[in-house]
Amino acid sequence: MARVTAEEKSAWKGVWVFAEQRQGQLNSVAIELLGEGKKLADELGEELCAILIGENVGDLATELQYYGAQKVYVADNALLKNYTTDGYTEVICDAIDTYKPSIILLGATHIGRDLGPRVAKRTTTGLTADCTHLDVNSDNYVKYLASVTSAKVPEARIAQHEGGLKMTRPAFGGNLMATIVCPSTRPQMATVRPGVMDKAVRDESKKGEVINLDVKVKEADIRTIVKEIVKSTTEMVSLTDAEIIVSGGAGLGNADGFKLMQEFADVVGGVVGASRAAVDAGWIDHSHQVGQTGTTVKPKIYFACGISGAIQHLAGMQSSDIIVAINKNEIAPIFEVADYGICGDLYKIVPMLIEEFKNLEK
Repeated sequence: MARVTAEEKSAWKGVWVFAEQRQGQLNSVAIELLGEGKKLADELGEELCAILIGENVGDLATELQYYGAQKVYVADNALLKNYTTDGYTEVICDAIDTYKPSIILLGATHIGRDLGPRVAKRTTTGLTADCTHLDVNSDNYVKYLASVTSAKVPEARIAQHEGGLKMTRPAFGGNLMATIVCPSTRPQMATVRPGVMDKAVRDESKKGEVINLDVKVKEADIRTIVKEIVKSTTEMVSLTDAEIIVSGGAGLGNADGFKLMQEFADVVGGVVGASRAAVDAGWIDHSHQVGQTGTTVKPKIYFACGISGAIQHLAGMQSSDIIVAINKNEIAPIFEVADYGICGDLYKIVPMLIEEFKNLEK
């Protein structure tokens, strides 16, 4: 099905976004993918589409149009109320057979990481997982790669795949960026790390077309039965949605330093992040890690405390609106991307900042 000749590629058109929803709520990564998908679709001169699966999801189909989807393919069926690998795979693969999209994007969530490989295997195409950058334009890609690595860019090789999807992800523990192309098969598929792309802008004047899919899934096709959904009451770190992040690194010296980071975060209304070095040292849980091998973030303000600025960390936070770096090493790489830099002992500076923020609240 998926292996195509150069001539047959012209039959595969459209950038599709899997509009992940849970209990009638769109996952924020779907909105991010619509924003990124729009850029790709415009470069290719193709349509931006969304595929929505669930039960009674008509309102979400309208929302997807507001976020820029020109076509929304809807599979609405009681058997699809809750996510199952079998049910959703069957629906998406049938839609691929019928409509032949060129690109399919999914969020690298628990659902996307499960669904993407199954669809790719069924359609005998490739899948690049956990992407942090997508492009179809060689010039744009070269500029991006130059911003995150000092390695020489093989421009001639990249140009060979002009117009194809270039999917970039961290490799070898985040020590290098690998760009993967899928030149011989369609669709081109990628899961994208949440929090990396800019969200699409909601505009209620936008209207698209809703296409209702013929759902052929039968109850016997679904081998998993969802009997109950139990939401965890465990406190989760929501780095991707945070507007302010206070991150600590190796410069904290020990795990107790994160008590100060938490106090600072509480005062400014933010959440605590960490560098890989701090996580590897066992000072804080991996769920707090920011960077290529952790969470990629785009807060309004990012405080980097005792973080030197390794390339893997910078790639995960350098898109923040404002970066404030606190480090006693005046030549630390973090200062090269910081909007504001404070050179000094964080254990003297952070308490002073905490006191100043407290005074503002009075």
